[in-house]
Amino acid sequence: MLINVPETVVADALRGIAAAHPELTVDVENRVVVRRDAPVAGEVALVSGGGSGHEPLHAGFVGPGMLAAACPGEVFTSPVPDQMVRAAAAVDSGRGVLFVVKNYTGDVLNFEMAAELAEDAGVRVARVLVDDDVAVADSTFTAGRRGTGATLFVEKIAGAAAEEGAPLERVESIARQVNARSRSFGVALSACTTPAKGSPTFDLPPGELELGIGIHGEPGRERRPMMTSGEIADVAVDAVLEDLKPSGPVLVLVNGMGATPLLELYGFNAEVQRVLGERGVPVARTLVGNYVTSLDMAGCSVTLCQADEELLRLWDAPVRTAALRWGV
Repeated sequence: MLINVPETVVADALRGIAAAHPELTVDVENRVVVRRDAPVAGEVALVSGGGSGHEPLHAGFVGPGMLAAACPGEVFTSPVPDQMVRAAAAVDSGRGVLFVVKNYTGDVLNFEMAAELAEDAGVRVARVLVDDDVAVADSTFTAGRRGTGATLFVEKIAGAAAEEGAPLERVESIARQVNARSRSFGVALSACTTPAKGSPTFDLPPGELELGIGIHGEPGRERRPMMTSGEIADVAVDAVLEDLKPSGPVLVLVNGMGATPLLELYGFNAEVQRVLGERGVPVARTLVGNYVTSLDMAGCSVTLCQADEELLRLWDAPVRTAALRWGV
């Protein structure tokens, strides 16, 4: 592993982010990443966070048009309420703060406590829970569905609404709408290795894959012998469509889990597009890359979001972050 010692992995990464991105303010000691121009007058601020190991989520999405701040926890471990309160105070312009929370037990509890503490300090806070994974109803880290790839859709689209000056209630409503319209399904071709353990987090024999994996390596629906890219696309897309049942065009995220090269991801995207075409589902926009990862796991996930005119407009709006940028 390309590290010094396991104990400093997150701090070392934050120092590297600070050196590479002067447009961000990085508090290494307190584990908070903030856009340098925060608080931005007249704007609701989006704050998110979660365990490290899913990069570029969330620090890579801090910047105009997306998050105002991110709180990285230890690897696969929720950030603590103090981080979230510090972030909320740093970015609040008086218009309020929206916490974007993935549905993992630690994240939910800590963000809930942070919201109460921030409100006691005079910051108005709303929360949206991301729970888009269709693979399993409950898992190792969750009660209910896991939060995965739709986190990117929520942060980008709600972030664009905030950038336009929408009030907190409207930004929250849009974030909830995006989550409700999004579904994901992931596949692992190999296990991931945490710095602390130094070995695979679960046993996946050579020649097998796990369908419906979580972003921490949580078990999925079943294991099967290795399948072709087209066969995996059939299973993953059908699982999403069966649950989402879209009636219009969709946003597509073909996401790598950390160790899958773009050559393979673009090939997989071709198969995803084939399945959607065969099922009569029109595609409005497609994003391909490693965005919501699981350390060095080989694998992929598919996220679909049923889009309307407003959501597409907000998706297309300019964004300028370390990991996602387009427009002026």
